[in-house]
Amino acid sequence: MTKTSLRNSTGGLVDRSHPVSFRFNGRTYRGFSGDTLASALIANGVHMVGRSFKYHRPRGILAAGSEDPAALVQVGRPDRAATEPNTRATELEIHEGLEAFSQNAWPSLGFDVGAVNDLLGRFLPSGFYYKTFMGPPFGWMFFEPFIRRSAGLGLSPTLPDPDRYEHTNRHCDVLVVGGGPAGLMAALSAGRAGARVILAEESARLGGRLLSSDPKASRIGDFAPAKWVAEVEAELRALPEVKILTRTCAFGYYGENFIGLAENVQDHLPPSLRDAKLPRHRLWRIRAGRVVLATGAIERPLVFHQNDRPGVMLAGAVRTYLHRYGVKAGTRAVVFANNSDAWQTAFDLVSHGVEVRAIVDTRAAPEGELVQRAATLDIPVHAGSTIVATEGRRRISCAMVRRMDGDGKLLGEADRLECDLLAISGGWSPNVALFSQSRGKLRYDEAIAAFRPAVSWQKERSVGGADGEFDLAAALSAGAEAGAEAAKATGFAGEAAMVPAISRPAAHVPYGVEPAWDLPSERSAAATRAFVDTQNDVTAKDLHLAVREGYRSVEHAKRYTTTGMGTDQGKVVGVNAFGILAGALGKAIPDVGVTTYRQPFKPVSFGAVAGQHARQLFHPRRTTPMHDWHVEAGATFEVVGDWLRARTYPRAGETFHDAVQRESLAARRQTGILDASTLGKIDIRGRGAAEFLDRVYTNSWKKLKVGTCRYGLMLNEDGMVFDDGVTARLAEDHFHMTTTTGGAARVLNWLEEYHQTEWSDLEVHMTTVTEQWAVASLCGPECHRLVGDLVDDLDVSPENMPFMSVATGSIDGIPVRVFRISFTGELSYEINIPASYGLWLWRRLMDAGRIYGLTPYGTEAMHLLRAEKGFIIVGQDTDGTVTPHDLRMDWIVKKEGDFIGRRSLSRSDTARRDRPQLVGLLTSDPAFVIEEGSQIIATATEPEPRVPMLGYVTSSYFSPNLGRSIALALVKGGGARMGETVYISRRGALPVPATISGTDFLAAEGARK
Repeated sequence: MTKTSLRNSTGGLVDRSHPVSFRFNGRTYRGFSGDTLASALIANGVHMVGRSFKYHRPRGILAAGSEDPAALVQVGRPDRAATEPNTRATELEIHEGLEAFSQNAWPSLGFDVGAVNDLLGRFLPSGFYYKTFMGPPFGWMFFEPFIRRSAGLGLSPTLPDPDRYEHTNRHCDVLVVGGGPAGLMAALSAGRAGARVILAEESARLGGRLLSSDPKASRIGDFAPAKWVAEVEAELRALPEVKILTRTCAFGYYGENFIGLAENVQDHLPPSLRDAKLPRHRLWRIRAGRVVLATGAIERPLVFHQNDRPGVMLAGAVRTYLHRYGVKAGTRAVVFANNSDAWQTAFDLVSHGVEVRAIVDTRAAPEGELVQRAATLDIPVHAGSTIVATEGRRRISCAMVRRMDGDGKLLGEADRLECDLLAISGGWSPNVALFSQSRGKLRYDEAIAAFRPAVSWQKERSVGGADGEFDLAAALSAGAEAGAEAAKATGFAGEAAMVPAISRPAAHVPYGVEPAWDLPSERSAAATRAFVDTQNDVTAKDLHLAVREGYRSVEHAKRYTTTGMGTDQGKVVGVNAFGILAGALGKAIPDVGVTTYRQPFKPVSFGAVAGQHARQLFHPRRTTPMHDWHVEAGATFEVVGDWLRARTYPRAGETFHDAVQRESLAARRQTGILDASTLGKIDIRGRGAAEFLDRVYTNSWKKLKVGTCRYGLMLNEDGMVFDDGVTARLAEDHFHMTTTTGGAARVLNWLEEYHQTEWSDLEVHMTTVTEQWAVASLCGPECHRLVGDLVDDLDVSPENMPFMSVATGSIDGIPVRVFRISFTGELSYEINIPASYGLWLWRRLMDAGRIYGLTPYGTEAMHLLRAEKGFIIVGQDTDGTVTPHDLRMDWIVKKEGDFIGRRSLSRSDTARRDRPQLVGLLTSDPAFVIEEGSQIIATATEPEPRVPMLGYVTSSYFSPNLGRSIALALVKGGGARMGETVYISRRGALPVPATISGTDFLAAEGARK
């Protein structure tokens, strides 16, 4: 074996017949299919893979799965589209052509200028930024640019993502999370009963910790782990109602057994083998009848001085690399633990030719059987001892060991143990993240020195290591029972699958744990650098400091120190941090409690979260039935809510401004036509419909006659304008409501919420019909003649069909609804026709309207026309802080009866008279058009300090019908300031004078309404 080759010649689950070439930090290495980047790098003698976040200390591979805190790499070159930061080397499967880079190191991993932070570590404790960036001259604003540039680990891609992603929704009877021994038994029992089962396993293979057992000890009684896993998997795949998802992480447990799964579909494949028809990642949204959590357990590190060097690894991970990947993590090892499980790591290393320099155990009296076996293998044992320090720069080279007395005090001189691998174990903690996300309650178990599930909140059961049960036979039995119970609870009768015979405990049972959180050191406590969180560089000293600073809550201490707030969510931090805090506070761990387990369990790509809702599908644009005609007519479009609306129809050589002016003139002097299909439409029926409208609108609706319409305002609970529109009464129990284009969905949801939660006694049924009807709105002096030419059996003359009325008719036998309503102040009609006839109607109108000078106009001309009349647009002339009184629309607020927001209108603030009110503005220069949003002030100059603002301009246009500019504005106490001169502030120029006027500019000019 060469110096850089740590690969066993045989063994492991990698495919030695399929070598793989990959690159790391610009160098080419070789591994095998089935390797992760971590296992392949270890096999090639590479242990230092990155730098820590704060101090830029060297970081290696600690674990073998998603719990690893610091072995993060950038996949792909940062300057390319297909790049992803913060990828865990322990989960990244290598493939031909893979290229990965270290993060948080410049100019190189070996020489990182950021490491100067490590030299200044004593001046950069947790919370130093709260005390440093206090004010000028060296406050936050001074340091912010430097901090922003240094924040983060990897680099986010700057180019569009070239990959595809998708979402899948699925119901199942039983969801089993975890494909270890307990999870396999649960899926087997439920599957045999006939239940629909989904089995989600985070890694590429089923088997869990059984894959980390020594294949030489292939049998445990009559139980052969590898053979058993293969047989169970084969049976599960043959069951028609069982779905197995590998490389799939359950990242979130939500209400009513709703689980989020993130599946890696193609990241493990070389680009040449990826299927363009398949997504890169798939997000599964699962609603399960019952959930079985078989998420296993996570090994804890030990906290001691200089415990963060590359080459310091979890003992269980060392076994995983040895047996699953056929890789020795070192050639000279020391095993350091406070439990019996880690001893098996020493025994397995020796059986594979690794020199084990010693087993160091904090317990004074480890099990005699273990000590005897160590003696048989010539492994020195240091009982009642601790490691007080390590040496090494880019990899550990030495561990310093000292004995302890019964009180944990150091005795004698340190023994120096040369080593390139330090396998550590502080015991195992049940992986309770998903259980806690489900609102399950935890309890602290002294026997395993960890928190485990206690009381389930949802229809769930935790089994195996996730439940604190580490005996293999017991875990298999619990899994089988849980699967059978889950199937039965969802209507499928069956029995628990038979548990294979096991004559002795599995080798990885962590029995005999003796808690050890903050171990003594040769150095003084002030100088000790015992790391709790190796990603964020949080030490035990930082946690003690947090307590001294007054952060006695576990959640406060977490945030003050950033413990467990990295990309790993503190998976290996947990109980160590709680134990140290408990010691500093003089409390028991259960009294300190735990931090909140939040979704996601591990990072999920933004692509998976977005799914197929990206690019054109991110926010699909809705178009009206007449859209093709608008395109043919050369319309320019704008986005309104979800809709594309024609903004104007410029002719050849015409500017945007010219087109708007022409369309506005035609709409008042000839005949104009607008596509109003996008307006929100809600069909409201039921005996309680009129009463319901009376409560949601500010005006009265109970006495509205059938065949008539009324304009209404809706308010939020705070009394502010929420939406507006015209509603028609089609029958005693039938109304047709219109809303703003962008507010349709919001209004319907709001109405449903009130109906279902507040007024469920009212018989009301609401249905969105926005896309059921196409709408052509016609206006102008001759528009009634055009409508009358087309509509059969209906006299639509202004004399016969009064303003704010509705009637039904037909055009060539097609039923239509005709509304006599107006948003321009002109004589207007709106024709509603079933949407499939919308384009046909539009073409008929355009053909028949030639003799009346029919001109299509877009939304920009519509806005100008309504402003001439002083009609508001909710969202433009209102901003969520405007009441009906602010709009000077007191007439629309009924004197008696209740409605949503009424009480808020009587609050002292909303009732005061100096609130901003909607008024008109006429500039002294009729040709000057005010910029919308401009501030309104009281003086012609702007001396320092700045002049108080009186209000701002909400709408502003040049009106061709009035031959001058007009504007609407919200001005402080505006209703009482008619005729007063105010000034419009301009950047770099003198303010422009304007006169406050009424909002109906047409009435002021004597124009016909």
